[in-house]
Amino acid sequence: MSFQRFIVCGDSYSEGMTDEVIDGKYRGWADRVADVMAGAHGDFTYMNLAIRGKLLGQVVEGQVPVALKHVTGRDTLVSFHAGANDALRPGYQPQVAIALYQEAVRLIAQSGATLMLFTVLERTGNKGKGAEIWEKRFSEFNRSVREVGAEVGAIVVDANQEAFFSDRRFLAFDRLHLNAEGHKRCADAVLEKLGLPFDPAWRTPLPPAKKTPWIIEKGVTVAWFFVFALPWILRRIQGKSSGDGRSAKYPTPVKWPLTRDS
Repeated sequence: MSFQRFIVCGDSYSEGMTDEVIDGKYRGWADRVADVMAGAHGDFTYMNLAIRGKLLGQVVEGQVPVALKHVTGRDTLVSFHAGANDALRPGYQPQVAIALYQEAVRLIAQSGATLMLFTVLERTGNKGKGAEIWEKRFSEFNRSVREVGAEVGAIVVDANQEAFFSDRRFLAFDRLHLNAEGHKRCADAVLEKLGLPFDPAWRTPLPPAKKTPWIIEKGVTVAWFFVFALPWILRRIQGKSSGDGRSAKYPTPVKWPLTRDS
């Protein structure tokens, strides 16, 4: 199926962190998908409302109503992926988040758009209490995604069914967001789900990773803590977000692909 419009709602994952930067914006899997969609429809337009750091409620209240105004029917694909930032917070309330998420999914589905949802990787390969909490929270959240997705007939891209999501070499230095190759493979996963042209080699695994010397591994972890983990903790204490003051990349439908002057 070809789509006339692609609308993206979400947080940093859908904004495109941390893919290559073009004209001051992260490219991301969604832009890459839009590139292919544009080749299949002459009047294709694209909106990306996603902003890093946004919580589920902020996406539902600030982005979904805007997206719904621009739905034209089944030929509009709406991507909705939010809730991961909530699950990472100490005071996470799963039942509240799940109810809000499913309510938003049903609302988008009622618009008549084609709807696409995502799950979050449950087993990261890490060990300890933090990894156990991560798996428990996201396993429960993912079940709700699959359930409501089946209920409304949404397309579900399941990170737990594709091996590359588990390979840390597809993550950026922050150990959380996809790097450029990760976004490329994510885009191909989405394109395959949509029945659009994709790179058939996207599931090909990388060669076995070389063993990193212990001292280098520890040094990288220390650097990661001070560059990424500590600032994240401080923002939580201060009640701030990485998305504060930021605007969406493409808050209104734009003809895609953009020209250099756009």
